[in-house]
Amino acid sequence: MESWVLWSGNGNPFGSKGKWLVRVENVKDCRTEVYQVEFVILCIGLYSGCPNIPDFPPDQGPEMFNGKVMHSMEYSAMDNLKAIEFIKRKRITIIGSQKTALDIAAECANINGFQYPCTMIQRTARWQIHGENICGINLGFLYLNRFSEFLIHKPGETFLLSLLATLLSPLRWGISKFLECYLRWKLPLKKYGIIPKSSFLQDISSCRTCKLPENFYDKVEEGSIIIKKANSFSFCKQGLIIDRESQPLETDLVIFATGFKGEEKIRNIFESPFLQKCITGSKARISLYRQVIHPRIPQLAVIGYAESLSYLYATEIRCRWLAEFLDGKFELPHVTEMEKQVSIWENFMKKHNGNSRRECISNIHIWGNDQLCKDMGCEPRRKRGFFADLFLPYGPTDYVELC
Repeated sequence: MESWVLWSGNGNPFGSKGKWLVRVENVKDCRTEVYQVEFVILCIGLYSGCPNIPDFPPDQGPEMFNGKVMHSMEYSAMDNLKAIEFIKRKRITIIGSQKTALDIAAECANINGFQYPCTMIQRTARWQIHGENICGINLGFLYLNRFSEFLIHKPGETFLLSLLATLLSPLRWGISKFLECYLRWKLPLKKYGIIPKSSFLQDISSCRTCKLPENFYDKVEEGSIIIKKANSFSFCKQGLIIDRESQPLETDLVIFATGFKGEEKIRNIFESPFLQKCITGSKARISLYRQVIHPRIPQLAVIGYAESLSYLYATEIRCRWLAEFLDGKFELPHVTEMEKQVSIWENFMKKHNGNSRRECISNIHIWGNDQLCKDMGCEPRRKRGFFADLFLPYGPTDYVELC
């Protein structure tokens, strides 16, 4: 595998003589069966299975707490009636600031009201949007069309595109500042001390922006939701100690909405230590060509690793690309070329996503789709007319009838 010039030996999906052995356990009778297959597609996603829970020093973790501690994964697995009964008349604390934390806080506020307020503990504030329109302008016209991508330096771009992105950088900065000013005016971020330190462009480029639940800040105003900024916290018998305060935050239930370790989940699927090392190496991020294929692991594809403003949209077009590849419509390039492309995209991710492990392509999703279309032999420009293709937002309907 390490010496191959072409993926799977010949650049085709079924070139290698090797087979995958898939061990499956029946959860009803705990019986294990082994299946031999020629190609494996991992469609397990990144947001399940392996919760990301912070580590705590001795005698400061959940074991010190008399109440209940759980991850959002456990809460989301409950049906609606069970979840309502579970959180009813409880003092609840949620750790996190992203979409899951906001949604759970809104649910708790709807059920318990201000009699049993829900507290959100945030370390880092992120930009939040309350709708698809900003001052009557659809966000798609600012971040989801080809012109918006001319403002961004893209992986593998030509010199002219790079020069254009540099020349248009003041416009890129101005759009971001305009949205920040609007959100600071529209939302009570200053009042509650949660103005993000990062720019709107940084957050949307790393898939860290999120849409607010309906009437979220109305619930904050009435006292049903309490937002607390904290650099650190630890557990005690009564609840949580925030930033070493003398008085603990008393609570009955703590829910970690702190995400998942998707890379660890994928790595642990493999029994082979060689494959475990190969899939992630020494990096936190999984290196995939077109966010689907690992250059060194044959007869395997990963679906659902690329993130965008529309997760299903980004996943579906890669499913189509994979189906065309499995059907023999195109071959993969040399392994070294794929690794070169992966490295270029990784450098782009590091620049825009920072330390985040997320494979976010939200600000260049059209650029990524263009490459997939070219691989499949399809026309990448999906709209009629020069100006329509340049300024109108791109969405799932543009790729309904590829080729």
